[in-house]
Amino acid sequence: MVTMADVARMAGVSTATVSHVLNGTRPVRARTREQVLSAVAATHYTPNTVARSLATARTTTMGLVLSAISNPYFGELLHGAECAAADAGYTLLLVDPHEDPEYELTVVSRLHHHRVDGVVLAPSARPDEALAYLARHRVPTVLLDRLIDPAHDQVGSENREATAALTGHLADHGHTRIGLVAGLQGLATTVERRDGHRDALVARGLPVDPALEVSGSSSTEGARVATAALLALDDPPTAIVVGNNSMTIGAMQALRAAGLVVPRDVAVAAFDDFAWADLFSPRLTVVAQPFDEIARTAVHLLLARIADPDTPPHTRRIAPELRIRESCGCPP
Repeated sequence: MVTMADVARMAGVSTATVSHVLNGTRPVRARTREQVLSAVAATHYTPNTVARSLATARTTTMGLVLSAISNPYFGELLHGAECAAADAGYTLLLVDPHEDPEYELTVVSRLHHHRVDGVVLAPSARPDEALAYLARHRVPTVLLDRLIDPAHDQVGSENREATAALTGHLADHGHTRIGLVAGLQGLATTVERRDGHRDALVARGLPVDPALEVSGSSSTEGARVATAALLALDDPPTAIVVGNNSMTIGAMQALRAAGLVVPRDVAVAAFDDFAWADLFSPRLTVVAQPFDEIARTAVHLLLARIADPDTPPHTRRIAPELRIRESCGCPP
């Protein structure tokens, strides 16, 4: 089996230099680096990652815990996180807790047993046990998207003001009965977006009517049923704010099934942009989250936490962008 010493002999350098080139632990002159990499290619050397992890107490792996399959937005986060981790020489291990707090604890403990160096977690509606486990075992942790605990590093969008901007924009079009299709109850993002919706109503002297707030459970089918319930009210809303992109699809399905035309009959604005928002007719007015920046920031916060576990935790709010299109009633 080819060893690092064999690579060093062929390259005419020390084994320490080979190690620095492969692990990025110290700058190496460009010419020397080329010699080492040429020797690695010629010998087909494969680093012994198990031995290295035993020596350094690190595995250069990090866990990503998020319900990626059920939410297209989380798929975008996954891509950004994987790219940032790869740039740092880390392998990302993805586990999907399916928004189930009990299974969330299970997958967190499995990642710990696989000796990941840290975990990026999009917490469920009841993450107390999973967070307690991570804290008890001193696993470096960053919370993603759902900001709930300033005792941890965490990063996500600014939700409250952004949703207030959506609702306020509809109110500025003259709508006084604005429905809200909210996300899964208990999620931090659901609470923040609901509060932002109410802020906009209060700021414009409009009543906060609980009958106009329904839960779409953060799913397409849940939103379809919830939107149909709004439309069945004796005095239905003339405009609807939808809390995420999965639910937007369900809301649009319900409107179409009811024979309603957007925005002539009901105006719509939604949280989360997505690739096909421009293909809807009319095009959707949305709040667009900076997916890639959020994911990369989470990975960078985790790398910093791994490097220095005792620094004070950081909370990062990244502003999304309001993209005005036609579904709200604005002209093209």
